Amino acid sequence: MRIRAAVLEEFGAPLVVDDLDLDEPKAGEALVRLVACGVCHTDMYTASGVDPSGYAPTVLGHEGGGVVEAVGEAVTSVARGDHVVTLFSPQCRECEHCRSGKTNICTAIREQQNSGYLPDGTTRLSRDGEPIRHFMGTSTFAECTVMPEIALAKVSPEAPLDRACLFACGLSTGLGAAMYKAEVEPGSTCVVFGAGMVGLGAVAGCLLRGAERIVAVDPSEERLAMARHHGATDTWAAGPDVVDRVLDETGGFGADYTFEATGRVDVMRQAVESARMGWGLCTIAGVAGRGETLDVVPRLLITGRRVCGASFGGVRGRDQVPELVDRYLAGDIDVDAFISHRITLDEVNRGFELMEAQDGVRSVIAFD
Repeated sequence: MRIRAAVLEEFGAPLVVDDLDLDEPKAGEALVRLVACGVCHTDMYTASGVDPSGYAPTVLGHEGGGVVEAVGEAVTSVARGDHVVTLFSPQCRECEHCRSGKTNICTAIREQQNSGYLPDGTTRLSRDGEPIRHFMGTSTFAECTVMPEIALAKVSPEAPLDRACLFACGLSTGLGAAMYKAEVEPGSTCVVFGAGMVGLGAVAGCLLRGAERIVAVDPSEERLAMARHHGATDTWAAGPDVVDRVLDETGGFGADYTFEATGRVDVMRQAVESARMGWGLCTIAGVAGRGETLDVVPRLLITGRRVCGASFGGVRGRDQVPELVDRYLAGDIDVDAFISHRITLDEVNRGFELMEAQDGVRSVIAFD
């Protein structure tokens, strides 16, 4: 079938919306017609050429919500008409990692996915007979996409897909970092560095877990106001004095839980240094640039602080994304507030421009 899609032709250049060919799904795959897709920082990060694992040409996009139109052989968990959220972090439920219960990082198709291919080592996308690689196993800047069954989360049809799509990456990453990775305890003190989509999700997750004090740190007053809306009890302007302020307001010990959601290594260090002596946990959800390193004073760790990473917030996509969407439907999470701009596929580059200008929280592409 012919589809329109936004193609990354070369790094550092605008995406090109073009007509492509999309093959039918093979065994273990499904064809999804996209209804909406968020424009995430990871898409812009790859398009810029900063991502060392990036490749071109490829169809970007990974924060998608859509409807299954067809399935290949042996597909059992989704069927035509199902509403789904796309998962860049699949869950096969069978590999050693999935069976361990210790991580959400599935290894079943990791190698092929990282190289831009579907599980059989080929693509379903092409142009004039030349293959075009898939991005993060999803490629949702397109009218339709073909994806592995294990990378689709079936969600309630009651959830509008222009909201549900945000659970495909940024929102789930923040929520999961607090709820599933850090497992914030009731009555605790939390500090969230960064009030973009991931940071705001972490604020909301801390609230859902019963944290008593939630401090959001960001240079933007507009975003701090958003953080207050989503449950922050305190909002502070970002700066070099934040660590001292955290220590001053916690008797010199630090916060029980800290979260980093900026991708800046200097802020990551602040998050580590703000964690409580004895048991503080710093959860890092931001992605640093190529070659950057994080300096941590060993004594901070020796005296009990811990640091962990939170790819996709530790969320097990097929099992837990539907649960998070149900929490939204129950009124526990105000997803509408995250959507700041609605754009068309042809305006995808404007989505990047708005993000660079820090204009709003999330632009969502709506497909006709």
